[in-house]
Amino acid sequence: MQTIQSYINENKDRFLNELIELLKIPSISADSAYKNDVLKTAEIIKTSLENAGCDHVEICETDGYPIVYGEKIINKDLPTVLVYGHYDVQPPDPLDLWNSPPFEPVIQKTELHPDGAIFARGACDDKGQMYMHVKALEYMTKNDELPCNVKFMIEGEEEVGSENLGIFVANNREKLENDVILISDTGMIAKDVPSITTGLRGLSYVEVEVTGPNRDLHSGLYGGAVANPINVLTKMIATLHDDNNHITIPGFYDNVEHLSESERAEMAKAPFSLDSYKKALDIDAVYGEKGYTTNERNSIRPTLDVNGIWGGYIGEGAKTVIASKAYAKISMRLVPHQDWEEITELFKSHFESIAPDAVKVKVTPHHGGQGYVTPIDSIGYKAASKAYEQTFGKVPIPQRSGGSIPIVSLFEKELNSKTILMGFGLDSDAIHSPNEHFGIWNYLKGIETIPWFYKYFTELKK
Repeated sequence: MQTIQSYINENKDRFLNELIELLKIPSISADSAYKNDVLKTAEIIKTSLENAGCDHVEICETDGYPIVYGEKIINKDLPTVLVYGHYDVQPPDPLDLWNSPPFEPVIQKTELHPDGAIFARGACDDKGQMYMHVKALEYMTKNDELPCNVKFMIEGEEEVGSENLGIFVANNREKLENDVILISDTGMIAKDVPSITTGLRGLSYVEVEVTGPNRDLHSGLYGGAVANPINVLTKMIATLHDDNNHITIPGFYDNVEHLSESERAEMAKAPFSLDSYKKALDIDAVYGEKGYTTNERNSIRPTLDVNGIWGGYIGEGAKTVIASKAYAKISMRLVPHQDWEEITELFKSHFESIAPDAVKVKVTPHHGGQGYVTPIDSIGYKAASKAYEQTFGKVPIPQRSGGSIPIVSLFEKELNSKTILMGFGLDSDAIHSPNEHFGIWNYLKGIETIPWFYKYFTELKK
């Protein structure tokens, strides 16, 4: 397997060009205007898996966007690795904050990426990281280095909640049967500090609508006499946190997992510079729940954030109007033992209860998922650790992530499999934000490391 590095060197330009072509396609699952682009991307993934060496690849239709399934079965007596990824991407808005068009990929050098990084929507989340697995398979099949069976399940609805994936998994348990699930949709602490994500937060995502009068009103003739939905909505949102930034929804913390002081001490060993963190974000101070560090606030504690808020007139110039309606999108990141459906109901009941009689409130749940913690004594984790040690020269640090991949808990429930999260992105890669990017070094390092996971997992499984 030492030839993996020479194979990467020989094919580096092609690996980059293939990813760039994939990133040019605006596969935005949240916007139906891009339906054809999402479907086109699925076809390209199908072809890529075939070219990489899968013996069987198919596009599996769902009630939404299709799932691309592929497999390379070399011996049914050998272990099977199921690779999950997604080919859909987040909307690129706001476009005016991009330094280059989001679907016209460019390679630029940065302080963290002196070898260059690919700037484009989906570069890190998740096209770049998903495609590492395709290229790793290509190497293993072309060099007769694949030590076990592999299956791929690449979906097109992860960014909108994976609504149809659960149905697909439940209906295809035999097809998806595996010994371990491998995902690269997370990150690592730093380029010189590899880490394995061992925990994910759950998610509850809702939209709220506040309605006042039956039409927009003149703010001079009616101002002060009727409720302004925008004013009311902002006041309601402001009450969702107290002075300590503790979420005020009754029952919200009832099932929150509380880590012991020793566990928190272990987390604190991860390298972290608060000054560098603030500098990277151009902020003067951090902000969050009292009694917890920055790394605890964004990983082991639940949150509630407004993701968007609108209503009334926002065009150029002035329009003196009291809007009939105001809206907000709100997400809650949850920790293990918080059930996302229960939290959604708690939010709905509470938000409706704090509304004044002068307005009507509607809460619409969108999607969600459970949190997940994976043990560090499993064969899969040990194989991943050895793989990172092989290519980075140091043992990776187990780390809990603040992000959510709701389907991970679903996989364990339906397929009875543990998931290993081998991410190669960085926190600074601006996923979901303007100027998302993925380091070329990180992309190639992922391709280099993944085959070692297969090798060690197969050896440890025997």
